[in-house]
Amino acid sequence: MVIPLMKQADVPGTDELAPLRCGAVWDDGAACAVEARRALHAFLAHAPCTGRTPVPAPLAIDAELVVSELVTNVIRHAPGPCGMVLRLTGDELAITVWDTSTEQPVVRKRDGQRFGGHGMHVVHTVSSEVAVTPLGRGKQITAYLRPALDGGPDAVGAVGPAA
Repeated sequence: MVIPLMKQADVPGTDELAPLRCGAVWDDGAACAVEARRALHAFLAHAPCTGRTPVPAPLAIDAELVVSELVTNVIRHAPGPCGMVLRLTGDELAITVWDTSTEQPVVRKRDGQRFGGHGMHVVHTVSSEVAVTPLGRGKQITAYLRPALDGGPDAVGAVGPAA
């Protein structure tokens, strides 16, 4: 079950430079990648309602992949509660997932013979930057995706369904 952490929506026309944020926290053992993706979809669909340019569909697809991989890693490798914070500014989308495990993620090289273990490689591949920050109890991983927000016809929140 997802527990809303924070929702901050800008009032259209106030300050387009202010970041748009949304987050969720899951109880011990309750993290769910599907719920995390739903939160991402709702967040990206809401962005144009705040006066921002819609997020391009290719970026939304990459963001969905990052959210899926990071939350799945938490489910598989980290005991305890966890959370996700999404932050959108004019030039980047930051996806932060935190957990209670102090174990650092391993980025393994692509190997077509191995089943699993490709998640962090995928996150690094589609992200502009990935930062791992130790916390007092656990760590947080932030993936930065930097799109060219052009608001074209393939943008999330534009006419048509969200990715």
